[in-house]
Amino acid sequence: MIPREDARVLAKEIVQEMTIAEKIDQINFRAPAIPRLSIKEYNYWNEGLHGVARAGVATVFPQAIGLAAAFDEKLLQDVAEVISIEGRAKYNEFAALEDRDIYKGLTYWSPNLNLFRDPRWGRGQETYGEDPLLIARLGKAFIQGLQGDGAYLRLAACAKHFAVHSGPEKDRHSFNAEASLKDLNEFYLPAFQAAVEEADVESVMGSYNAINGIPACVNQTFLQKILRQQWHFDGHVVSDYAALEDVHEQHHYTKSASETMALAIKAGCHLCAGEISDALFEALSRGLVTEEEITQAVVSLYTTRVRLGMFDEDCEFNAVPYEINDSPKHQEVNLEAAQRAMVLLKNDHFLPMDKKELTSVAVIGPNAANQLVLSGNYFGTASKYHTFLSGIQDELADSARVYYALGSHLFRDHAESGLSKPNERESEALIAAKYSDAAILCLGLDPTIEGEQGDSGNVYGAGDKDSLSLPPPQKRLLTRVLEQGKPVVVVLSSGSALSLDGLEEHPLVKAVIQTWYPGSFGGKALADILFGHISPSGKLPVTFYQDSCELPDFKDYAMDNRTYQNTEARVNYPFGYGLNYGNSQITNVELTISDRIQLTMELENNSDWSIEEVLQIYVQIHGSSYAPRHWKLVDFKRIQLAGSANHTLVVELEKNCLQVVNEQGQRIFDGERVTFHIGFSQPDEHSQRLTGKKVISQTILLSEITG
Repeated sequence: MIPREDARVLAKEIVQEMTIAEKIDQINFRAPAIPRLSIKEYNYWNEGLHGVARAGVATVFPQAIGLAAAFDEKLLQDVAEVISIEGRAKYNEFAALEDRDIYKGLTYWSPNLNLFRDPRWGRGQETYGEDPLLIARLGKAFIQGLQGDGAYLRLAACAKHFAVHSGPEKDRHSFNAEASLKDLNEFYLPAFQAAVEEADVESVMGSYNAINGIPACVNQTFLQKILRQQWHFDGHVVSDYAALEDVHEQHHYTKSASETMALAIKAGCHLCAGEISDALFEALSRGLVTEEEITQAVVSLYTTRVRLGMFDEDCEFNAVPYEINDSPKHQEVNLEAAQRAMVLLKNDHFLPMDKKELTSVAVIGPNAANQLVLSGNYFGTASKYHTFLSGIQDELADSARVYYALGSHLFRDHAESGLSKPNERESEALIAAKYSDAAILCLGLDPTIEGEQGDSGNVYGAGDKDSLSLPPPQKRLLTRVLEQGKPVVVVLSSGSALSLDGLEEHPLVKAVIQTWYPGSFGGKALADILFGHISPSGKLPVTFYQDSCELPDFKDYAMDNRTYQNTEARVNYPFGYGLNYGNSQITNVELTISDRIQLTMELENNSDWSIEEVLQIYVQIHGSSYAPRHWKLVDFKRIQLAGSANHTLVVELEKNCLQVVNEQGQRIFDGERVTFHIGFSQPDEHSQRLTGKKVISQTILLSEITG
C-alpha cells in the first residue's frame, strides 16, 4: 500500500496550488470543488457500521454488537471487506453521475470503538462490547477489512469516538467524562491504540463530550500527546458532527467559533464536521492560527484522498463493478454472520424443535414481522428482509401451520387503534397460543427505542434506557401467553442487555435466544437455529445484569464496579456466555513457559452435533491491588468441532497479558500468583452452572513466568 509519507508528498503538491480561501473551504466535511485545479467536490461523511448505510440497497449485516457476539476476527474482516467492496462499487457509479453527496464518498466513519461500560447506553449497539481486548481485536480486524491491502486504501476507516464516550446521550453535547489514568489505559484507550498501532487506521473522530474538563475535539492531551506522540498516529482527525460548535456553545470552553476553530487546528483536529469552518477566516485575521497550520491540516486530509487513489485514474478499485453490490456471495457472508451472532441463553431440553412432531406454531410479538428490528441503527436498505415470522413460515411451509399475532405494540398501550381499549391485540395472541403446540414470542426493542440522540425518534431518554426490563406492554404479553400453559421460546432483539425480571426461570419458558439486531437474514438464521439446521454459537459480549438497580450512576465513568471484570451486581447471563447443541469439553491442559506462555489442550465434542465453540482464556492476578476484582480475558478463539471429534489445540500468549495497570496508567508486572482459566465461558460458578461445563484452572507463581 502506498506509504503515508509518499502520499503526503503528492498531497503537498496539490495543496500548495490552493489559495488560503480554498484551503479553508477544504477544512469542511463538505469540501467544495476547485475547478481551476480540476479537483472535484467531496463529502467526507459516510457510514459503514454493519453495511454501507444510508446510500440505498446494500448488504445489511447484523448490528456491530451482534458481530461482536461471534467472537470471530476473521468474520469481522470478511464483513468489512464486503462493506468496502460495496462502498467502492457505489462510489464508482455515483461519481460517474457526478453525484458526490453525503454518504457517497470513500471515507467511512466506522468502526465505533467505544467501551460499552453501561447497558443503559443506547449507542452501545454500535460497539463491540464491554471488554477492551475483544473490542481491540475485532476493531483491528474490521479496520483491516475496510482498508484492505492493495496499492491504495479500499476505503478509509475511522476509529470513533475518541476516546471516553458512552453516554448519557441526552447530555453528550455538554457532558464532562472524568476518567483516571488507570481507567483510561486499562479500559478506554486500548482499542484505539490497537487501531492506530496495529491496524494503521486512516482517521480518528473526536467525541462530543469533554474529557477531564477539556472538550475532546480540542484536547491537546488526547490529540497530540497520546494520539500522535505516544502512538505515532499520522492520519487525519475529524470532529463528530457539530462537536466543534459544542466547544463554545455547550462546554463554554472558548468564547467564539473562531477561537474554537483555531484551537482545533492547533490541537490536530483537521476536519470540521459541522458548520463553523469558515470561522477560520476570522481566526486567521486575529492571529489565533497561522496559514501554515491550516495548510498542514489540509495536507493531512489530502494525504488520505491520495491514499484512496482519488488522483489516479488507474486505481485498481475504479474497476469494482456495481453488480457485486448485494450479490449472492455477499449474502452468504451475511447469513453466516447472523447465525454466529445469535446467543442461546436458555434451553430446557427443548431446542432444536423437531418439525415432524409439530402441527402448529404461534409466532407472536411486536418484533415478529418488524423489518426495522433487523437493521439496528446506521443501516442500509436490504433487497429482501427475512423477518422472524417469514423465516419460520418458510421453514414450516410444508409441515406445520404458523399462526401469527402482533400481540402488543413495542411500548405503547395501543398496538394499532387508539379507538380501542388498551392491549387490543392481546386476545389474538392468546388464541394463537391456544391453537398451537408452542409459542415463539418475538420481544425486545428496536431502533425507535434505543439508539443515538435524535436518531429515528428514540422515545426513551434520548435513545438510552432507564431500565433493563421489557417495555410494560411486552412484559404483560409474555405473562399472559405463559398463562395459556404452552411451551414458550422467547426471541429477544436488542442492542444491549435485557432482563425478563425473573421470567427467565418460568418453567414454561423453555428457551431464550438473543438475536441482537441480526441483519436482513435474521429470520432465516433464527429458523436455522430453532429447527436444528445449525447449532447456535454466539457468546455475550456484554453482561446481562438482573436489573439496573445495582449499577453505578450512569454518569460515573469510574470502572471500579463496571463490566464483568469488576462488577458485584447480580447477573442473569455473564459476559462470554452462550449455549449450543453439542457437548464439548476441554481436557489435559499443559502449561509451558519459555519466551511466551504456551497452553496445550485437548478439545472434545461428545455429541453427534457439528458445532462451533469459542475458547476463552482468562487470567486472574493474585496479590496485586491493581488487578481487576475478578479476572480478565486475555485470548479467545472460535473453533469448529465435528461431531464426536477430538482436537489438539496450542495457544500462545505474550507475557505482557499478565500486566496490570497502576494508578499512573502504567502497565507493570505486579502480584504473587497468576491463575489461568481455560474454558468456553468465564470461570465463575454461575457460568459453569448455566453451561454445565467446567473451566480448567491452573495457578503458577508470577515470578516463574516473568523471571
